[in-house]
Amino acid sequence: MIYTALGDSITFGENASSWACSYPQLAVSALNSDSRKVRGFVLARPGWNSGNLLDAVIWNGSSVICRSSVVSVWIGGVDLANAALTSLRTKKPLAAKQIISSYRRNLSAIFTQIKKGSCARIICCTQYNPFPNSPLAVEAIDQLNCTIKELASKYGVTVVPTHNWFEGKQANLIYGYQHGKLEDALSGSLPIHPNDKGHLVIAKGLTPFLI
Repeated sequence: MIYTALGDSITFGENASSWACSYPQLAVSALNSDSRKVRGFVLARPGWNSGNLLDAVIWNGSSVICRSSVVSVWIGGVDLANAALTSLRTKKPLAAKQIISSYRRNLSAIFTQIKKGSCARIICCTQYNPFPNSPLAVEAIDQLNCTIKELASKYGVTVVPTHNWFEGKQANLIYGYQHGKLEDALSGSLPIHPNDKGHLVIAKGLTPFLI
């Protein structure tokens, strides 16, 4: 069995204490047994938005995706974070409608591209909210997750409710968590990635979806 994880810095393992502690590697380790051999591949980079991941799937992902049994997609946090931080710095309204529209096109194209070259099952992770005390973040992430669920239904993709696993537990599961407000990200650090506990929670929740 081959499992391929597509995504951004979360899937890449940013702020995990080691590569082995990132959720894709933890999930593969949990799945491997005497009776089942699983190989894992990761196509993810810090800073990738949905457009970057689409390009990577088209130009770099086909060789491994075509051999995969299951592919997970986790993307969209960067699309929102960049726009939200720009809104804070410039004190201009968040252009949520345009962001979600662009995200919808890109995620649709990612699903289409995977299906075109592979018989793999596709699962798509929802986005947890690292800034639960900012109404702007709550609203934007709700819209993002609604889009994920809508497109997953259209394309026959299974939704992984990652946001539920983090809800109310962000302070324990996010690396460098401060006050749960967007303004925390203006101080220089970006407290949005899972810590080792967060990656473990994701891996444990994700593993049943991979089998």
